[in-house]
Amino acid sequence: MDQPLPPDRCTSMAEVRAGVDATDRALAALLATRFGYMRAAARIKPDRGAVRDEARKAQVIQAMRDHARALGWPEAVAADLWERLVEASIAYELAEFDAR
Repeated sequence: MDQPLPPDRCTSMAEVRAGVDATDRALAALLATRFGYMRAAARIKPDRGAVRDEARKAQVIQAMRDHARALGWPEAVAADLWERLVEASIAYELAEFDAR
């Protein structure tokens, strides 16, 4: 499969859509890896109460706000996305913990 054009080289909506689709596939693969780490955390943590860590959650979200700002995309969007991602990750990790 050909690599999509960088955003600043796109001249048609077909090129933009190809880039978005390729980026979405890459994001899905990265999220699968992230959830693999959640499975590992569920396996490693000694008890269910250790799954939710509000200090770590805040640290992760702030780091992504900072990273988004450095990369030039809206940090509020990053914070909202990572809030949802972290909560979904916690729910997944709890389910994995309970299943073991």
